[in-house]
Amino acid sequence: MTPSRPYIMRALYEWIVDNGCTPYLLVDAGIRGVDVPRQYVKDGQIVLNISPSAVIDLNISNDLVYFNGRFGGVPTDISVPVNAVVGIYARENGQGMVFEAEEGPQGPDDDPDQTPPESGPGKPEGRPSLKIVK
Repeated sequence: MTPSRPYIMRALYEWIVDNGCTPYLLVDAGIRGVDVPRQYVKDGQIVLNISPSAVIDLNISNDLVYFNGRFGGVPTDISVPVNAVVGIYARENGQGMVFEAEEGPQGPDDDPDQTPPESGPGKPEGRPSLKIVK
């Protein structure tokens, strides 16, 4: 089956906009393929305003989120792999969802020969999990 993350992101985006709020994406800027203005990255993450009034040509596909937005008044093309999205939420009240980290290509500083840690007790591999969003 295809990953559910892009479907959930599209649904939450629509829900946030329909309720008159501002959708924000929290992105892990260290994931390979993230194309954002690096001067706005803090602690390895960037928050992107993806409201209809802030971006042009927003597309949340199954693999990539891309749009054109302004940073410091300069139009900039933004490209974010779906697996780099940490969460989507409404700026006004924080309602939304944070996603668990996915296996996928990391940034260029990562060691590809390093073996990933084994899952801890109570976290069977491959089992889906849900989080309560308040």
